[in-house]
Amino acid sequence: MAEEKTINIDEQYGDDKIKHLDDTEHIRLRPGMYIGRLGNGDNQGDGIYVLLKEIVDNSIDEFSAGYGKQIRITIEGQEVTVRDFGRGIPLNSVVDATSKLNTGGKFDDSVFKKSVGLNGVGTKAVNALSSSFYVESTRDGVSSYALFRRGELQDSGKRESSERNGTLVRFTPDSEMFGNFAFNMEFVETMVKNYSYLKRGLTLVLNGTSYKSENGLLDLVTENIAETPLYPLIHLEGEDIEVVLTHGNSYGENITSFVNGQNTRDGGTHLAAYREAVAKTLKEFYKKDYKPEDCRQGIVGAVAIQIQEPNFEGQTKTKLGSTYMWEKPVKNADGSIRRGPDGTAVIDRGPTIRTYINDFIGKALNDYLHMHPEIVPTIEEKIKASQQEREEISGIQKKTRERSKKASVYNRKLRDCRYHFNDKLPKNKEEEAEKSSIFITEGDSASGTITKVRNANNQAVFSLRGKPINCYKESRKKVAENEELNLLVSALGVEDDLENLRYNNIIVATDADDDGMHIRMLVLTFFMKYYPDLIRRGHIHILQTPLFRVRNKKETCYCYSPEEKESAIARLKTGVEITRFKGLGEISSNEFVEFIGEKMRLDLVKLSDEESIHEIMEFYMGDNTAERQRFIRENLRSEEELEDVNI
Repeated sequence: MAEEKTINIDEQYGDDKIKHLDDTEHIRLRPGMYIGRLGNGDNQGDGIYVLLKEIVDNSIDEFSAGYGKQIRITIEGQEVTVRDFGRGIPLNSVVDATSKLNTGGKFDDSVFKKSVGLNGVGTKAVNALSSSFYVESTRDGVSSYALFRRGELQDSGKRESSERNGTLVRFTPDSEMFGNFAFNMEFVETMVKNYSYLKRGLTLVLNGTSYKSENGLLDLVTENIAETPLYPLIHLEGEDIEVVLTHGNSYGENITSFVNGQNTRDGGTHLAAYREAVAKTLKEFYKKDYKPEDCRQGIVGAVAIQIQEPNFEGQTKTKLGSTYMWEKPVKNADGSIRRGPDGTAVIDRGPTIRTYINDFIGKALNDYLHMHPEIVPTIEEKIKASQQEREEISGIQKKTRERSKKASVYNRKLRDCRYHFNDKLPKNKEEEAEKSSIFITEGDSASGTITKVRNANNQAVFSLRGKPINCYKESRKKVAENEELNLLVSALGVEDDLENLRYNNIIVATDADDDGMHIRMLVLTFFMKYYPDLIRRGHIHILQTPLFRVRNKKETCYCYSPEEKESAIARLKTGVEITRFKGLGEISSNEFVEFIGEKMRLDLVKLSDEESIHEIMEFYMGDNTAERQRFIRENLRSEEELEDVNI
C-alpha cells in the first residue's frame, strides 16, 4: 500500500487573498503590459510618447477612413491636446470607448479597415495613466464630453455645440507614474513628420507649425538622407505598398519601415521581406549569384504597407509580427463565425506579406531598372565593390579569430549569459530577449566586478584589453586585423547579419576618467562607422556609474553629478563622508550590484537618419581643430571641479 503524503496548505492563502482588479487598477499596476515602459521622456520609446501616439493614431485612422484632413496637436508643458475633424466618437459611447478595455469601433472591419489600434486598449491606457483626461466628441451640433482623473470618471454630459465634427482629447500624463517627465519636442516632431509622409493630403499642426507631404516616402528619404546618393532615389508605389531605395557609400543598411502609418522601429516581417526582395531582384536582374549582403550594403530606403488586422509584437507596436496581408474569420450571413466540421473557425487569409512584397518589388524594381538603364552600371559597381571588400575582409577576420581562439583569448573575454545556452532557463521569451544585455568594459578589475554581480540569466560581459584602434582613421583592412574588435563582433553575433544580434542592449561601461572617456569614444566610433543600424535601432547604451558616494552613519547616497553630490551633502548635513569614484574597479561588488540592476542608469546613444556619420566622426575623432578645442573647453569639467566640495 502506497504511503500517504500529507500536504500542508498555507493557511494564510485563502479566498480573501483572491483579488479582482478593474481595468484602471490593472493598467496602473502593470503599465508595462500596455505601454511598454514608463520613463521620463529622455528616450523616444518612453511611455509618454506612446500615450501621445495612441491618441494621434485614432485621429489618423479617421483620416484613413476618409474623414478629416487636419489634426491639431498642442503640447504646453506636460499637457497634451489633440483635435481631429473626423466623425467624432458616437455620442452615447464616449465614456465607454475611453475607459473600458476591449471597447471600440475597430473590431468592425466595415468601420476601420486598416487601422493601427485594433485592440480597444490604447485610449483606455492613456486615460488610466493620466492625472487628468478630458474627451469631447462633436457630431452635428451636439457634443458629448467626459472628464476623468487617473481613470476615474468625474463628470460627463451632453450640450449643444457650434464646433465642427470631430474629437478633442486633452490629457496630462500622471507624475505618480512617470515622475518628473518632459516631452522632448524633437521626438514629437519626428513622429508628426512621419505621419505626414505616410498620409498624403493630411495636414498635422504641431504647436502652430504645419506639416504636410506631397510625395510620401520619397519626401521622407530625400529630407533625411545624410549623404549624396549614388543614383537618384527610386520611388515605387502600388496598392497598399510604397517603397523607396537608393545606395550610398556608408556601411550597413538604413531602412525605415512603417505599417498602417506606424513607425516600426524594430522592423518585422515586412522589413525582412523588403530586404529579401531587393537582393533577390538585383541578383536576378544582373543574372549573377551576388550575396544578399553585397546587394544591400549601403542601401538607404523605406517601406510602408497597409494591412488589415496587423499583429504587432508588444503594445508599443514597434515590430510587425503578422504573416499575412489579412487573416480573419469567415462570417455567415447572420454575422456568426463560420466553422468547419471539427468546430474550428474558418479563416480567410490573404497572401503572405513576404510573397506580396516580393512579387511587388520583383516586378516594379525590375521594370524600373529596364526603364532607367543609366543607373544599372552604378548599382552593379556598388555591389561588386562590396563583394570584393567583404571577401578580402572575411578572410582576414577568419584568420584573426582562429588565431585568437587557439590562444584561448575568446573564452577569457566573453562571459556569456544563460539566456543563450540554457534551454531549461524558465523565461518569457519576449521579456528575456528585451532584457538580454552585454556590458563592454575594459580591464580585468572592471570586468571582474561586473561579472561577479551581474544577473547571469540575461547579462553578459565582454572585456576589452586596452584601447581599441581608432576605426575612423584606419583602413577597413587594418580594422579587420584587430583582435579585440573581431572578437567583439563574434560575441555580438553580427558577422553576417544584424538580425542575428544576440543581445538587445549593448552597454558601454568604462571608467569615468579621461582614459575611460577615450575608450568609450573609440568603441562608439567602431559602431557608428560599421554598424550604424545598431545605434539607429536603439541597441547601444552608455552605463552611468556614480561619481561620488556621500554618506553619514544613517544613510548612503550615490551621486552621478556634482549637483547631485551638493544636494546630498545639504540633505545629510553632519558627519558627511565623500568618496570620489574614478574607476569601476574602485566600487565594491556589494555596491555595484545596485548600479546594473533595476536602478541601472543608461544613456541611449542616438543617431537620427539625417545626421551625417562622417561629419560626426570627423568632429570627434578627426584632426584636432579649433572648433573641437572650443567645444571641449566649454563642456569639459576638470577633476578639480569635480572634487571641489562645499560643506
